[in-house]
Amino acid sequence: MSSPTSQNSPDVPAAIARVFALQQEHQWDVKASSAAQRKAKLQKLLSAVQAHSDAIVAAVKQDTRKPEHEIRITEVANVVANIERNIANLDAWMTPVEVVPSLNKNDSAQIVMEARGVCLILGPWNFPLGLVLGPLAAAVAAGNCCIVKLTDLCPATASVASSIIRAAFDENEVAVFEGDVDVATALLELPFNHIFFTGSTRVGKLVMAAAAKHLASVTLELGGKSPVIVDDGADVQKIGADLAGAKQFNGGQACICPDYVFIKASQQDSLIAAFQAKVKQSLYTEDGAIKKEAIAQIVNPQNFARIKRLFDDAIAKGARVAVGGVLEEADRTIHPTLLVDARPDMLIMQEEIFGPVLPLMTYQNIDEVVAYINERGKPLALYIYSDDQANIDKLLNRTSSGGVTINGIFSHYLENQLPFGGVNQSGTGSYHGFFGFKTFSHERAVYMHRKL
Repeated sequence: MSSPTSQNSPDVPAAIARVFALQQEHQWDVKASSAAQRKAKLQKLLSAVQAHSDAIVAAVKQDTRKPEHEIRITEVANVVANIERNIANLDAWMTPVEVVPSLNKNDSAQIVMEARGVCLILGPWNFPLGLVLGPLAAAVAAGNCCIVKLTDLCPATASVASSIIRAAFDENEVAVFEGDVDVATALLELPFNHIFFTGSTRVGKLVMAAAAKHLASVTLELGGKSPVIVDDGADVQKIGADLAGAKQFNGGQACICPDYVFIKASQQDSLIAAFQAKVKQSLYTEDGAIKKEAIAQIVNPQNFARIKRLFDDAIAKGARVAVGGVLEEADRTIHPTLLVDARPDMLIMQEEIFGPVLPLMTYQNIDEVVAYINERGKPLALYIYSDDQANIDKLLNRTSSGGVTINGIFSHYLENQLPFGGVNQSGTGSYHGFFGFKTFSHERAVYMHRKL
């Protein structure tokens, strides 16, 4: 079974090289495996996750202080559903696509989904288990060998993940390495066939540069500043509640979390009231104290300081606190916060926030919104609240983003029949459902001439 290395000891590069060599040799057997064999491996992974479900909850809570119900949904239930989806659909996904040759119809041709080979999966800290085991399930379904590296910011979760992977796989097929950035750097020196990375745009560039040395294909699940556009006539009460819930979820530390809002000046007060009412209902006691067990803390002191820097800069440049504005450094708790009078020159409008702070900007017309969005990097998500189809069409046709949800939050991510991924600055490639299987597969063209 796989034996993870948990310390950055001198033997780490040697251990990585040894496991990588084993997987390079074994990849052809894995590639040739049948659907039944792959489903059996996925079933072992599923059983290991289910057996460790309470340990997963305890570990993620220790690392992040997330509410238990969030952990059970994002790090257990979603992982289980993802693995089950791969098992249920694998026969169909692996079936070659028959093509009738256009030049000689007596010949035959097909598209075969073949494994990429040996893959590297690098996970983030915001959903430390779910965003590793989800891609891993897709990679196993596609017939690959994998090395997995979880973030060192969630050591308890990484330890549980190691136990799960050891229980399900031999190291010549799937192995896991723990440790800090030096371990990730050592892994990126190797000639993997595919690298799947979830994290920041800054690190994504480093991953892509490392992959280029070996011409490895990459999937980069990044982030960016995801805007919310509130149109005339939209249900501001619903929007305020949606935004409050989004910023409460994982303490706003989600790549598709709304990062700023465009709203008409006439709607602003109503949205603020709705946001405040939702936060008060779900996060505060009757005497006004925040229920800290109901909101995740900011992951570490560095990220708390980064968010505080954005907040302080905005206040210094004229933004006003409409809701919240309390940043408790002692235990890294940030109360859900709405800022009004935001301007483009503020740092909070230039950098991804990744926390429960949300700036509002007023606008006059949709063309102004389109111009603002297009002057910046393409976001991972775009949220449109509107009942005007002409304005919806304009925003869809004249902007670009990884995905879009109209009159709601997160739905394009939650629907597994849709591809999830970014574009340009917010990432490259996609996954979820069949699209995950496709990401970890090469579409191989096979043409057979008829016998004369």
